[in-house]
Amino acid sequence: MLQGIIRFAHDLLDKTIKHGDIVVDATCGNGNDTLYLSELVAKNGHVFAFDIQEQAIATTTKLLNEQNRQNVTLIHDSHALIDQYIDEDTSLAAAVFNLGYLPRSDKSIITQPDSTITAIKKLLPLLRKKGLLVLVVYAGHPGGQAEKNAVLDFVSQLEQKDYFVLQYQFINLMNEPPFVIAIEKK
Repeated sequence: MLQGIIRFAHDLLDKTIKHGDIVVDATCGNGNDTLYLSELVAKNGHVFAFDIQEQAIATTTKLLNEQNRQNVTLIHDSHALIDQYIDEDTSLAAAVFNLGYLPRSDKSIITQPDSTITAIKKLLPLLRKKGLLVLVVYAGHPGGQAEKNAVLDFVSQLEQKDYFVLQYQFINLMNEPPFVIAIEKK
């Protein structure tokens, strides 16, 4: 009956994103969320997808081409530099992060607290009213605890008059299970 972490995150996105919206995948990884977002915004919407790893961009490109998705701009750069690629007047419906490392890849290349928090700070003003920022936090790897703690500290200090901040997590699972942080702009 309880939703898994990814299903819960996708359910939140399903309820937020409409055809024609503009969204961000801040960590495109293997392209699964990028493809999912591309389908949600449909032909008239657009996805900006970021990743620092060339392998992630190549894998995502292949997946999008196989599915004939044309509404995505892939950006081989840090999500911390989002303001260099997305105009400050853009109204975003949503943004999604998967924090940690690229699955089936070099586990020493991980998302970092400073760049993640910088990206969050730059994305929040771009969210429209009722827009959503979703972070799936994987912290069971070297460096993961530091990022988890920094992100939780930052989001817990967001003004309650401006944002709702939710943490969804299974608390009895072993091995540092992933969890979701969802930030809704009021």
